[in-house]
Amino acid sequence: MHTLFNSLAKLRFLVLPLALLGFPSGAQAAEEEGRLPLEDLRIFADIYNQIRIGYVEEIDDSTLLEYAIQGMLANLDPHSAYLNKDAFEDLQTSTTGEFSGLGLEVGMEDGFVKVIAPIDGSPAAEAGLMAGDVILKLNDKTVKDMTLNEAIEIMRGPKGSSIELQIGRPGESQPFDVTLVRDTIKVASVRERFLEPGYGYIRIAQFQSGTGGDISAALARLMEEEVKGLVLDLRNNPGGVLGASIDVAGLFLDGGLVVYTEGRLANSDARYAARPGDASNGVPLVVLINGGSASASEIVAGALQDHSRAVIMGTESFGKGSVQTVMPISESRAVKLTTALYFTPNGRSIQAAGIEPDIIVERARVTAYDTSRELSEADLSRRLDNANGDRKPEKRVSSDLLATDNQLYEALTLLKGVNILGGRKGPMQGTNKSGS
Repeated sequence: MHTLFNSLAKLRFLVLPLALLGFPSGAQAAEEEGRLPLEDLRIFADIYNQIRIGYVEEIDDSTLLEYAIQGMLANLDPHSAYLNKDAFEDLQTSTTGEFSGLGLEVGMEDGFVKVIAPIDGSPAAEAGLMAGDVILKLNDKTVKDMTLNEAIEIMRGPKGSSIELQIGRPGESQPFDVTLVRDTIKVASVRERFLEPGYGYIRIAQFQSGTGGDISAALARLMEEEVKGLVLDLRNNPGGVLGASIDVAGLFLDGGLVVYTEGRLANSDARYAARPGDASNGVPLVVLINGGSASASEIVAGALQDHSRAVIMGTESFGKGSVQTVMPISESRAVKLTTALYFTPNGRSIQAAGIEPDIIVERARVTAYDTSRELSEADLSRRLDNANGDRKPEKRVSSDLLATDNQLYEALTLLKGVNILGGRKGPMQGTNKSGS
């Protein structure tokens, strides 16, 4: 009985940090939700004591209580987790854009680790891993029934060391093996370029703490020239910092609601709005998404779609519409707990539904017919020259884009069509400072 009381006393200390973080204390819970289930707590304490004194190997109290915490969180949704020292450090460093590993954003599904998205330029991306892939084994160890933290712990390792993954891919009849070499992952959050004169392209690989400022600077560089249209590429972007998604959406909106959240805690109900002033000056905008676009990516796409600011193109997004709050319980450990759900400005829940594109374009390998040998009037001998002295226009770079990235090609084609139609007014019509 003495051991039982000691165990229950330990449980009291586990509850204290949660009260400090805004969760109801024992007294508050009794008033709000009814008394704690004392009988169930006694059963827990008894099992705890039986393991403590009878398990074949001795386990200290601290480790056993940590296992109990892990077990509670592992049986919630796939995104709630107990973060030990290494996992907590990884979470903190990943938001700054540099960390060690394979370059995979992962979650749990049906007891296996599922790839949400590979990170651009990472070993995982270079090896061809895709959103939706399922990791079945890690170095011959089956992943089934591992916790997410346990799987991540195995995937972690020193730079230059290798690990073998067995991958199951939807549409493939047999799993396959791939060997990855761990490396330092440096995430270039934002890249920009012109696809063709007048048509800009911005890629966001991950939403980091400085992504909003990076997009602002990228827009400013593009807008120094004439911009007729923009493509914002959020494909295989697993999300990241909520504040960054609000900043990015705000750069393309002239004020208005971006996203709101609802949860059980009082501070979980929040509304996030864009600041007035569209930094893109209302130029036609296409946003590319796919099954690897999650969380913050879906917030941006959903806000721009609801405000009729952009055409969303590609395939349905991942559907991660839940808010995770990181609650430190010591200097080196934390609890990541799902505390609320995201909703788009029009009240759509992203969770398990995702963002449906306005125009569905599947990723495909497209081979254009070789028309280089086809004759035209300009190739004939003794032909008459053009009456106005015009020459045959040179081919644009978009012909190569068709073979390498058909979704981006379609986005560029749509932007060209909008500009060809000229003065038509609509959600994508706008002007920039260059007068296009």
